[in-house]
Amino acid sequence: MLKGIDNRLNADVLYVLRSMGHGDALVIADTNFPSDSVARDTVYGALLRMENLTSAEAVNAILSVMPLDTFVDDFAGRMEIVGSPDEVPPVQAEVQAEIDRAEGKPRPMISIERFDFYDRARESYAVIQTGERRFYGCFLFRKGVIAPEA
Repeated sequence: MLKGIDNRLNADVLYVLRSMGHGDALVIADTNFPSDSVARDTVYGALLRMENLTSAEAVNAILSVMPLDTFVDDFAGRMEIVGSPDEVPPVQAEVQAEIDRAEGKPRPMISIERFDFYDRARESYAVIQTGERRFYGCFLFRKGVIAPEA
C-alpha cells in the first residue's frame, strides 16, 4: 500500500500512467471490447486490467493521479452508440460526471464513431479493461500536464 494513492490502481496501471507523456492516449474499455487484441497494437503492447470495477470507478481512480489534456478538444472521448450517436447511456453519463468532478467544471467528452474508436485505440499508449458489463462503456483519455509549482 502507498499513502495517498487509490488502492484500485494496481502496480501495472500505475507504471503505465507514470510512463505516459503529454498527449498520449489511454483507453478504458468494457468487458465486451476486443481489449487483448487491440492492446497488442498499442505502445505498451499488453493488456492492463481493472476487472472488478465499473468504467466510472476505474476512471475515478485513474483521474485521481492523471491530468487530462487542456490543449485539445479530444481530451476525452466516448464510443458512440451505433445508429444513435447523440444518445448518452447511463454508463457514459457516470463517466462524464467523474470527468467533471476531477476537472472541477463541466468538460464534455467528444463522441467517437465505433470503428474510428477501434482505430484510435490501436494507436493509443495502452488499454485498460474494466469489469464494466454495460454496453458502450469504452472511453479514450488524453494525458495532460502538471504545471510547475509557483
